[in-house]
Amino acid sequence: MTQAAVDAGYGGPRTVRRNVLLFFLDGVTFQPSTALISMTTVIPLLFDQLHASTLQFAIATAIVSVCSFVSQPVFVSLCSRVRRMGRSFAWILFLQRVLFLAFVVSMPLLAGNPSTMTWVFLASWAVFNLFSGSGTVFNVPLVLKLLPPNRRAGMRGVGIAIGSLISLAMAALIPVTIERVSYPQDFMVLFGIGLLFLFANAAGFWLMDEGEDVEPRHPVRVAEYMKAIPATLVGDPVFRAMVGSCVALVVANSLIPFYTLHAIRDLSASEAQVSLLAGLAIVTGVAVSLVFGFFIDRKGPVRLSPVAAVVATAAGVVGLVAHSFPAFVVAWVLANLANACYMQVTMLMLGDVSPRGKSPLYVGILLSISMLLSSVVVLALAPVLDHVGFTALFVLVLVCGAAAWYLNVRVFQPRLAATAGTETVPGGVGR
Repeated sequence: MTQAAVDAGYGGPRTVRRNVLLFFLDGVTFQPSTALISMTTVIPLLFDQLHASTLQFAIATAIVSVCSFVSQPVFVSLCSRVRRMGRSFAWILFLQRVLFLAFVVSMPLLAGNPSTMTWVFLASWAVFNLFSGSGTVFNVPLVLKLLPPNRRAGMRGVGIAIGSLISLAMAALIPVTIERVSYPQDFMVLFGIGLLFLFANAAGFWLMDEGEDVEPRHPVRVAEYMKAIPATLVGDPVFRAMVGSCVALVVANSLIPFYTLHAIRDLSASEAQVSLLAGLAIVTGVAVSLVFGFFIDRKGPVRLSPVAAVVATAAGVVGLVAHSFPAFVVAWVLANLANACYMQVTMLMLGDVSPRGKSPLYVGILLSISMLLSSVVVLALAPVLDHVGFTALFVLVLVCGAAAWYLNVRVFQPRLAATAGTETVPGGVGR
């Protein structure tokens, strides 16, 4: 089948080119914001300025998962019922960013009271991440709906890579801004620039050309979604094994902000060194986006999915033996490499696992379970770190990486292979 014939099923070559460009721009506009509104860069520096406790830092880290988990049933239901997913998603994103902008504008009023500033930030961060629950729930079905299987990773990866290069400039702004601009205007500038990119990002989803569904939709209400979680896990052993492997990796990846806290507290990392860590994370993301995306298009996401687990395990091992900042940097790069590989491959892998029309349900279940369990681990880790030290962090990362590899290679992939050929699903793998 020619590419034009494939594209015809997705609105025609012109429509596909438009949407490929917009998904490319999604990466270009979103990635720079991650260097500035981030639990691994600017927010740890803000908390250090505010003299926040380890528990408050753990709460901020857990909020990312907890709030997304709480809101996801609503967004799964909404995504399964709306006719124009792109426009609906854009409205959600615009509202999220306007509300966080309100906090940024109010920072001068709160600057005189660090405790109040910390708790108001945590409240604003919670609201921001409630809306973040819509992200993958809408994004993955949009990719599956608007792009042919062989156009879903390559150009999007290039967009992420270019956005990541822009992020390098944003990361370089962090120490310069904090050094030259007085508090709290320094953090207002950093958050404000990040929000400019996020507003442009939301506009891209508004402009997507979205026609009729390629696959039938299965509307799900919130109550039905909650009932469907145990039924889906029990009835689909392939997906159940995938969830187990992914949960272990999400736990390991959710601990990356604690790497930064470890660098600041135990290795006395300066603002410039934290900026260096941000830059290295970005370069790692660029490398993964440029190389891994095209490999995924050719080899398939399932075959490449164990890579993230292997690299996460290596990050835990190196972290355990690293007692200087240069050695720690190696563990940091490996951790971010594992996270980038996971993000590239996992949601596309759902196209090989989820039945037709049920990708919002499967995405929601995977994210809900992984975010809930990772948030519990993050909150439980805070008192352990205070009493034992950051050795516990790297032991946990090592265990999670090894468990993720075993569940993927020894359980998930054999089960998927055993069911191949019984049903054709989006993405080209039999089910």
